[in-house]
Amino acid sequence: MKISAVRTHILEATLSQPFAYSRAWYSSRTAMLVEIETDDGLTGWGECYGPARMTAPVVDAMARWLMGQNPLHTEKLWQQIYADLRDHGQKGLAIEALSGIDIALWDIKGKHFGVPVHDLLGGPLRNSVRAYATGLYRREGGNPSDYLAEEAVGYVRDGFHAVKLKVGFGIADDLAAARAVREAIGPQTGLMIDANHAYDAIAAIELGRRLEAETLDIGWFEEPVPPEDLEAYRRVKAALSIPIAGGECEFTRLGFRNVFTTRALDIVQPDICAAGGISECKKIADMAATFGIRYNPHVWGTGIGIAASLQLMATLPTHTPTSLSPLEPILELDQTEHPIRQAILKTPLSHVSGVIKIPDGPGLGIEINRDALEMFRARRVA
Repeated sequence: MKISAVRTHILEATLSQPFAYSRAWYSSRTAMLVEIETDDGLTGWGECYGPARMTAPVVDAMARWLMGQNPLHTEKLWQQIYADLRDHGQKGLAIEALSGIDIALWDIKGKHFGVPVHDLLGGPLRNSVRAYATGLYRREGGNPSDYLAEEAVGYVRDGFHAVKLKVGFGIADDLAAARAVREAIGPQTGLMIDANHAYDAIAAIELGRRLEAETLDIGWFEEPVPPEDLEAYRRVKAALSIPIAGGECEFTRLGFRNVFTTRALDIVQPDICAAGGISECKKIADMAATFGIRYNPHVWGTGIGIAASLQLMATLPTHTPTSLSPLEPILELDQTEHPIRQAILKTPLSHVSGVIKIPDGPGLGIEINRDALEMFRARRVA
C-alpha cells in the first residue's frame, strides 16, 4: 500500500454574529482539512490548526515527501518530514501542517487494520469523556455580564459540568464578567478563565489575586501571558493558588520539554492539530504523566480535530492513577457558532448531558460528508 494523493481543503463560513476574544474579532470561521489517499482505495482525513490559507500550501509542499510512501509508517514519515524542515520549521505553520498529515495517516492506519486509532495506541481506558463548554466570548452590543451569564446558564442546562470564560479585556471588566457567570451557574459548576495571552505577568497576577480574594473558585487560568515567556508563566504560577494552564501555542515534545522541566504549568493543553498530530501528542501525554502534570487537550476546529482528540483521550491515564476517585481528562467542546464543525461529518459528534462518546469505528471513527466540503469551499483570494 502506497500514498497516491494528498489534497487540501480550505473551508470558510460567515457567522451570523461576530464574536471576540482578547486578541481579535471573528466574523467567519475557517478550516483546513487534509485528505490522503492510497493506491488501494483507503482515504484518511486530518485537520490543521492555524490560518487555513497558510497551512494549505505548506501541506501541498510536503506532499512530494509523501507520494509513494507506505502510509502505515507514521513514525518514519513524521521524523523524515520534521528532519527535512528542522532548519526552518520546528514550530508554527510547518508543525501545524505536519499535524494534519499525521492525523490523516493514523486514520488510514486504523482503517487498514479495521480498528479505531485508540486500539493502535494501546487500547482504550474509557469509552466516553466529560466535556466542558468553551464559549462566553464577547459580542457586539449589550452588557457583557448579562449576556455572558445567560449563555453560561444555557450550558449548565445542557448538562455541562464546567464552562470556560474568555477574559483579557481589562482587569475590572474580567472581574465583573467572572462574578456574573459564577453567580449565574452557582457553586457546583466548574468555571475556568482563558486570557489568550492578553496580559503580562504583573497584570495576570493582579487579576488572579483579585479573583482569589472574591473566592470565585476558578478551575484554571489559561494562557495568562504570552506562550514564549515561560519565566512569566513561572512567576504567575508561583504567585497564585489558581492552577495555571497553557500549551495550545506550543509545538512537539521538544517544545514541551522546556515546559515540563521548568514546571511552568499545572495543566498542559496541546492541540492535536497543531502540536504534531497523534504521533507527537501521544509522546507529550506520556511526558506529562511522567512529570505528574495534567493533560487536557485544546480543541478548536471541526469534527476531525474533535475525533482525533477523542482517540488520544481514550488512552490517557487518569491524573490520579492510584486514587479510588481518579481524576479523568476532560474534553474542550467549543460551543461557539461554527457552521463547518459538524456539517463535514455524516454523523455529528454530539454530547449528551456534557458527555461525549469516543468513536469506535475504524481509524478516527468518522465519515466525511463531501457535499459539505463543496458547500463551504473557500473562494480563491486573488
